[in-house]
Amino acid sequence: MEENENNDYEVKKKPELDEETEELLEKRKKIKGRRPKFSRQEWFRYNKIDRDTWRKPKGLHSKMRHNLKYRPNVANIGYRSPKNVRGLHPSGFEDVLVHNVDDLEGLDPDTQAIRIAHGVGMKKRIDIENKADEMDLRVLNRI
Repeated sequence: MEENENNDYEVKKKPELDEETEELLEKRKKIKGRRPKFSRQEWFRYNKIDRDTWRKPKGLHSKMRHNLKYRPNVANIGYRSPKNVRGLHPSGFEDVLVHNVDDLEGLDPDTQAIRIAHGVGMKKRIDIENKADEMDLRVLNRI
Protein backbone atom coordinates (compact mmCIF):
# COMPACT_ATOMS: atom_id res chain seq x y z
CA MET A 1 0.00 0.00 0.00
CA GLU A 2 1.18 3.46 -0.86
CA GLU A 3 0.92 6.25 1.69
CA ASN A 4 1.61 9.96 1.52
CA GLU A 5 2.90 12.20 4.34
CA ASN A 6 -0.55 12.56 5.98
CA ASN A 7 -0.86 8.77 6.29
CA ASP A 8 -3.86 8.87 3.93
CA TYR A 9 -4.30 5.92 1.61
CA GLU A 10 -3.39 6.69 -1.99
CA VAL A 11 -5.07 4.58 -4.67
CA LYS A 12 -2.67 2.74 -6.98
CA LYS A 13 -2.69 3.69 -10.65
CA LYS A 14 -4.94 1.53 -12.82
CA PRO A 15 -4.32 0.72 -16.50
CA GLU A 16 -6.51 2.05 -19.29
CA LEU A 17 -8.14 -1.10 -20.69
CA ASP A 18 -10.88 -1.60 -23.24
CA GLU A 19 -13.92 -3.73 -22.35
CA GLU A 20 -12.71 -6.75 -24.28
CA THR A 21 -9.39 -6.85 -22.39
CA GLU A 22 -11.16 -6.51 -19.03
CA GLU A 23 -13.46 -9.41 -19.92
CA LEU A 24 -10.50 -11.53 -21.02
CA LEU A 25 -8.66 -10.78 -17.76
CA GLU A 26 -11.71 -11.99 -15.82
CA LYS A 27 -11.87 -15.09 -18.04
CA ARG A 28 -8.16 -15.76 -17.42
CA LYS A 29 -8.72 -15.47 -13.68
CA LYS A 30 -11.49 -18.10 -13.84
CA ILE A 31 -9.35 -20.40 -16.01
CA LYS A 32 -6.43 -20.14 -13.59
CA GLY A 33 -8.76 -20.95 -10.69
CA ARG A 34 -9.91 -24.17 -12.37
CA ARG A 35 -6.46 -25.19 -13.61
CA PRO A 36 -5.01 -28.10 -11.61
CA LYS A 37 -1.52 -28.19 -10.15
CA PHE A 38 0.36 -30.33 -12.66
CA SER A 39 2.48 -32.95 -10.92
CA ARG A 40 5.39 -34.84 -12.35
CA GLN A 41 4.93 -38.49 -13.28
CA GLU A 42 5.44 -40.80 -10.25
CA TRP A 43 6.59 -37.96 -7.99
CA PHE A 44 5.28 -39.99 -5.05
CA ARG A 45 7.63 -42.88 -5.73
CA TYR A 46 11.00 -41.12 -5.44
CA ASN A 47 12.09 -38.54 -2.87
CA LYS A 48 14.40 -36.77 -5.29
CA ILE A 49 11.57 -35.94 -7.72
CA ASP A 50 9.89 -32.65 -6.88
CA ARG A 51 6.10 -32.70 -7.17
CA ASP A 52 5.79 -29.19 -8.64
CA THR A 53 8.30 -29.47 -11.48
CA TRP A 54 6.42 -30.40 -14.65
CA ARG A 55 7.96 -32.81 -17.12
CA LYS A 56 6.05 -34.35 -19.99
CA PRO A 57 5.54 -38.12 -19.54
CA LYS A 58 7.42 -39.88 -22.33
CA GLY A 59 7.48 -43.58 -21.46
CA LEU A 60 6.24 -46.13 -23.99
CA HIS A 61 3.89 -47.77 -21.48
CA SER A 62 3.28 -44.64 -19.40
CA LYS A 63 -0.19 -44.62 -17.82
CA MET A 64 -0.01 -40.84 -17.41
CA ARG A 65 0.83 -40.29 -21.09
CA HIS A 66 -2.20 -42.41 -22.03
CA ASN A 67 -4.39 -40.15 -19.81
CA LEU A 68 -5.80 -42.92 -17.66
CA LYS A 69 -8.39 -41.58 -15.23
CA TYR A 70 -6.59 -42.55 -12.04
CA ARG A 71 -3.43 -40.67 -13.03
CA PRO A 72 -2.80 -36.90 -12.59
CA ASN A 73 -3.77 -34.38 -15.26
CA VAL A 74 -1.35 -33.69 -18.10
CA ALA A 75 -0.67 -30.12 -19.19
CA ASN A 76 -2.10 -29.36 -22.62
CA ILE A 77 -3.25 -26.46 -24.77
CA GLY A 78 -6.78 -26.47 -23.33
CA TYR A 79 -5.58 -24.96 -20.04
CA ARG A 80 -4.01 -21.93 -21.74
CA SER A 81 -5.23 -18.38 -21.12
CA PRO A 82 -6.56 -16.04 -23.86
CA LYS A 83 -3.84 -14.77 -26.20
CA ASN A 84 -4.57 -11.04 -25.81
CA VAL A 85 -4.02 -11.08 -22.03
CA ARG A 86 -1.29 -13.70 -21.87
CA GLY A 87 1.73 -12.38 -19.99
CA LEU A 88 -0.05 -9.37 -18.50
CA HIS A 89 0.16 -8.55 -14.79
CA PRO A 90 -3.08 -9.41 -12.92
CA SER A 91 -3.79 -5.67 -12.66
CA GLY A 92 -3.83 -5.46 -16.48
CA PHE A 93 -0.50 -3.67 -16.95
CA GLU A 94 2.22 -4.93 -19.26
CA ASP A 95 5.12 -5.90 -16.99
CA VAL A 96 8.45 -4.25 -17.98
CA LEU A 97 11.70 -5.26 -16.25
CA VAL A 98 13.93 -2.27 -15.42
CA HIS A 99 17.62 -2.33 -14.47
CA ASN A 100 18.44 1.39 -14.48
CA VAL A 101 16.90 4.86 -14.86
CA ASP A 102 17.57 4.92 -18.63
CA ASP A 103 15.25 1.92 -19.13
CA LEU A 104 12.28 4.12 -18.14
CA GLU A 105 12.52 6.18 -21.33
CA GLY A 106 9.78 5.55 -23.87
CA LEU A 107 7.41 3.68 -21.53
CA ASP A 108 3.66 4.31 -21.67
CA PRO A 109 2.21 4.97 -18.16
CA ASP A 110 -1.31 4.06 -19.33
CA THR A 111 -0.51 0.48 -20.33
CA GLN A 112 2.90 -0.39 -18.86
CA ALA A 113 4.13 -0.83 -15.29
CA ILE A 114 7.71 -1.43 -14.19
CA ARG A 115 9.26 -4.18 -12.10
CA ILE A 116 12.70 -3.34 -10.73
CA ALA A 117 15.20 -6.14 -11.34
CA HIS A 118 16.28 -8.23 -8.38
CA GLY A 119 19.98 -7.35 -8.67
CA VAL A 120 19.46 -3.58 -8.44
CA GLY A 121 20.90 -2.01 -5.28
CA MET A 122 19.10 0.29 -2.87
CA LYS A 123 20.60 3.56 -4.13
CA LYS A 124 19.69 2.91 -7.78
CA ARG A 125 16.30 1.48 -6.76
CA ILE A 126 15.38 4.74 -5.00
CA ASP A 127 16.45 6.72 -8.09
CA ILE A 128 14.31 4.50 -10.33
CA GLU A 129 11.27 4.82 -8.05
CA ASN A 130 11.61 8.62 -7.89
CA LYS A 131 11.90 8.88 -11.68
CA ALA A 132 8.91 6.53 -12.09
CA ASP A 133 6.84 8.76 -9.79
CA GLU A 134 7.74 11.78 -11.92
CA MET A 135 6.71 9.92 -15.08
CA ASP A 136 3.52 8.61 -13.38
CA LEU A 137 4.58 4.96 -13.89
CA ARG A 138 3.40 2.27 -11.51
CA VAL A 139 6.13 0.28 -9.73
CA LEU A 140 4.95 -3.29 -9.10
CA ASN A 141 7.61 -4.21 -6.54
CA ARG A 142 8.03 -0.98 -4.59
CA ILE A 143 9.94 -1.22 -1.30
